[in-house]
Amino acid sequence: MGQTTVRVTESTRTLLRHLAAAEGRPMQVIIATALEAYRRDRFIRAVNAGYASLRKDAAAWARVAEERVVWDGTLLDGLPAEAAETRRRKAPPSRRGRGRRR
Repeated sequence: MGQTTVRVTESTRTLLRHLAAAEGRPMQVIIATALEAYRRDRFIRAVNAGYASLRKDAAAWARVAEERVVWDGTLLDGLPAEAAETRRRKAPPSRRGRGRRR
């Protein structure tokens, strides 16, 4: 993995050094973790802004609501989500696609 230099203020470097020491992790890991959190935050803000914009268009928002009703019907298997997941884990592996041993 390549490396590069990024200029930061002395106060930022001090903060980074304290965080790394407190967590017992390298400064590079602290930076990478912080940037990933920042990236995720930006993504969520963009999604929220998109939904806010969509809500302003009554016809478009009604279509979204209609689509959600259709998708909600897929959850009507009568089982709680936990039971379905447990059932999948306990099921034996599929043998489909395997040749028969003789």
